[in-house]
Amino acid sequence: MPMIEVSHIYAHYGLRPILRDVSCTVERSELLAVMGPNGAGKSTLLGVIAGAMAPMDGYVAIDGKRRRSSMEDENAIRQKTAYLATPPFLPSGHSGREFLIAVGRLYDIKYSRLFEHANRLLKLYNLTEVADSPIASYSTGQRKKIALASILITDASVLVLDEPFSGGMDPAGITTTRKVLSHLAKREDVTIVMATPVPELVEDLAHRVLLMHHGKVIACDTIEALRERSDESSLETVYTKLMAPESVGATCEYVEWSEN
Repeated sequence: MPMIEVSHIYAHYGLRPILRDVSCTVERSELLAVMGPNGAGKSTLLGVIAGAMAPMDGYVAIDGKRRRSSMEDENAIRQKTAYLATPPFLPSGHSGREFLIAVGRLYDIKYSRLFEHANRLLKLYNLTEVADSPIASYSTGQRKKIALASILITDASVLVLDEPFSGGMDPAGITTTRKVLSHLAKREDVTIVMATPVPELVEDLAHRVLLMHHGKVIACDTIEALRERSDESSLETVYTKLMAPESVGATCEYVEWSEN
């Protein structure tokens, strides 16, 4: 049984279709990277998986339990799932430390672990100096870091991360997040779904990549299989060839024109 099952999902914003018959699975202890151009439906798919949005049709099951099927099952899913939205919700009037402790308590993390973990996460993301200042005073990058820390402090077994590397993150923050996700991706008790538009950020992380375009799944396979399918060596060129072949010609035409 896969850890996450997405079955024939349809989602709309008003009358505009966003997801069209989307199905996929995420195996236990797998890191699945969801990629596609702006407007492809990546954030909507992750919101549906995380339970923040209800699909018009279809269903999501996590660890064998369907979302919204019953209060008992939904609570069990929420207890093991952590969701990083874009933009993330942050209580601006509270400090970063207060926020982390509050999130940890929602997930029933024992105090003996919670306080030490909070301190380590604040240090990890270079937030110790602002830990007791209101989040409203944080920079854009610091807000993204405290949001990421709030996901990690849950010790959740299912992580749904919408663009964890964006939002003003500095190079050190991006490197730190990649290393942490790489470590988690090797654990047998953690399953990760994350969306990102940048191929090079997931090439060494993802077990499989799901490519979306116009609300549909174009491909879902290992990076090696996608390379063979497109006869390209890097995920970046694979992505461009499969998702935006017209941009290759347009880029060449522009470069040639600009040199004249």
